[in-house]
Amino acid sequence: MSYIDNDRIKQVFFLLLIIAWGVLLFSELYSLFPGFLGAVTLYIVCRKWMLHLVEERNWKKSAAAAVLMVLSFIIILLPFGLLINLLTAKARYAVKHSSQLIQGIETVNNRLQQATGFNVLTEARLQRFQEAIANFLPTFVGATFNTVTAIAIMYFVLYYMLVYAREMESGLYSYIPLKDENVVQLGSELKRMVIANAVGIPLIAFVQGVVALIGYFIFRVPQPMFWFVVTCFTSMLPIVGAAAVYVPLGVYLIADGQTWQGVGVLIYGFAVVGASDNIFRFMAAKKIGNVHPLITVFGVIVGVSLFGFIGLIFGPLLISMFILLLKIYSNEYLVKKREVKVVKTEPGTKG
Repeated sequence: MSYIDNDRIKQVFFLLLIIAWGVLLFSELYSLFPGFLGAVTLYIVCRKWMLHLVEERNWKKSAAAAVLMVLSFIIILLPFGLLINLLTAKARYAVKHSSQLIQGIETVNNRLQQATGFNVLTEARLQRFQEAIANFLPTFVGATFNTVTAIAIMYFVLYYMLVYAREMESGLYSYIPLKDENVVQLGSELKRMVIANAVGIPLIAFVQGVVALIGYFIFRVPQPMFWFVVTCFTSMLPIVGAAAVYVPLGVYLIADGQTWQGVGVLIYGFAVVGASDNIFRFMAAKKIGNVHPLITVFGVIVGVSLFGFIGLIFGPLLISMFILLLKIYSNEYLVKKREVKVVKTEPGTKG
């Protein structure tokens, strides 16, 4: 008759208690999770410089952390905030003048119908579009407020992560229940994924937006800076990308009677902006690592559903981390079992 080890029962019970407690804490702090992810991302980006300033330049930890946080705000978050502010202003204007916007859309639709014989927007579609515009601004402002809250939490957590970098890493190294080689692999792969997702994707989107902006100036597109901002954001979307901007924009210009500008925007978009996306992604893949398109597609879907707009960046990162954990688990447990099985089945071995 077999008996269950009493120590094993205690271990399982204690593990279940830890899991239940962790689930409770995570459910209550879920709204702060994007800020925590942002802190981890900026920590990985700033870690090298933090250790350089503290251990080689003999800076005080608090001073080094403060300088890196200010620089990250100026270089990364300030331009992002200005783009969001521009979009918010345009969204407010669109809602305030929604009737004029609908009339303009109807005019464009009538011209397209006369040119092609196809009615793109029916009365029902126009009504739904008008309702969507009326509901857009509160949602957008709410998302902006959540982003500001996430940024505040991010910098609060980031400060302590930078100041106690060595202590934090030493504690994680000792508490993670993995072999040393897998802990090292986890750290290096996590760094590579963060750089590829959180740095590479926005960087490619910004460069593609700059390329599109040049075309907007060449073909005298009205309000080119606004369309530059929209192009930067849509460039982070998988599959469609910047085409979600320059295709409707080109069609609108043609329907508005600016035929050569519209045709020029379409040709420039497909030939130059589209090609630049492939070129810059190839260059980024060689420099900072490649992100599989499927990871980007499903990551955006999951990220936007969980975190809103900021999920465009963190969604692919979460899926990449999940795949990494599967690899680590396989290397930690399954490989060892396979090796034992092979040894037992070798000819001439006993029992």
